[in-house]
Amino acid sequence: MIKNKQNYVIIVNEKDEWLGYVEKMQAHKEGLLHRAFSVFVMNNNNEILLQRRALDKYHSGGLWSNTCCSHPWVGESTMAAAHRRLVEEMGFDCELEKLFTHKYKLGMDNGLFEHEYDHVYFGVYNGDLDINKDEVAEYKFVPINELDCWLEKRPMDFTAWFRLLWPEYCKQYLMSAKVA
Repeated sequence: MIKNKQNYVIIVNEKDEWLGYVEKMQAHKEGLLHRAFSVFVMNNNNEILLQRRALDKYHSGGLWSNTCCSHPWVGESTMAAAHRRLVEEMGFDCELEKLFTHKYKLGMDNGLFEHEYDHVYFGVYNGDLDINKDEVAEYKFVPINELDCWLEKRPMDFTAWFRLLWPEYCKQYLMSAKVA
């Protein structure tokens, strides 16, 4: 039985198949491929909900990113984890749809690595937020075209994974919007 399951990540192979689990910081120090999720929430005005990570996060503190992201606990699905973290970080939950997966390895600002098999989810929410200040410094809804300009002019304002995932998210979001 794992104590403090929030301190562990699920190690996977290139096909996202379970290999085991290790302590979260070990995975990030050694660059081990592990399961993760990212959530992108929009409102009815076609604005994306961004969060600026708390300044004291173990990496990428103070940078803007997607609505929330994290790692599922051992025995937890990525969908269940996405719902859990929406509540824990942003103070709300909403219906989510899986859009795509993306595997990447990125060096972080302090010698750590994000080597993730990332499950990317989309949701729509128009209600109130009650952010967790231990996780989120601030948040805002940003129109897509303004975000594109911001990213072009000041890419270093954003987390590395957000810069990587945003173009694919836009492509998938636009494809799903045409179907709906």
